[in-house]
Amino acid sequence: MSAALAVAVALAGCGAAAVTATPARTATPAPTATGVKVLWMGDSIAGAQAPAVAAALTAAGVAVKDATSAGGGNVVAGGHEVTTMGAADTWKRLQKEIASFRPTVIAYQITAYDWGTTRQQLAAYRKLARTAGDAKARLVLISPPPFKIDDFFRPHEKAIRSAPAMAAKAGNATFLDTADLWGDDPAADRAQRAKDGIHSCQQGSAAFAAWFAKRLGELTGFTPAAPAAWATGRWTGDERFGKLGCG
Repeated sequence: MSAALAVAVALAGCGAAAVTATPARTATPAPTATGVKVLWMGDSIAGAQAPAVAAALTAAGVAVKDATSAGGGNVVAGGHEVTTMGAADTWKRLQKEIASFRPTVIAYQITAYDWGTTRQQLAAYRKLARTAGDAKARLVLISPPPFKIDDFFRPHEKAIRSAPAMAAKAGNATFLDTADLWGDDPAADRAQRAKDGIHSCQQGSAAFAAWFAKRLGELTGFTPAAPAAWATGRWTGDERFGKLGCG
């Protein structure tokens, strides 16, 4: 099954109309700009979703900047060397992105590296809410998809499990629970994980993008583009999917 066809099947499975790729006969008019500008943040899990998120939102007239980071992207420093370094980089980059991109929405998907106590997690998410407020941007916090807790993540499983609940308590932010889309079992077909059990391939990323665009549109007042306008685009060939062994 081709990547484009797999995306179409996945979208049909999550309630969107199936997409059939046909040769374009006329140029597609550019979408009307909505004035919404989304800074998409997170780790490599969010990074695998980024191509589809950008395609779906751009098709709706929303500007998007991918600020995800592989092996980091976290805002919770905790007390671990890995997360302390990752958080420092994330906060530094966030200030630069706010100054240059001037987002109206900061969308942060909770990372697999938001290790720390519940107090540290809550403090970090509240700091993110204050930072967004100072930038006059709406903060949207998104729970991560269910993913395989392997030997690397197992020592930090408690923190990984508690992070979404702390994000939901941050205040001055909108919390979106992706369990509505993915469920809570990373091994289930519904979770649409790649071979590694952690990231998503094209079809899973497209399913998320359609789900996210609908909810963000409800929050900010834009109308999401139909999947036919973006689901079989060039983004399906992004190198990130190749590295994950996606078809």
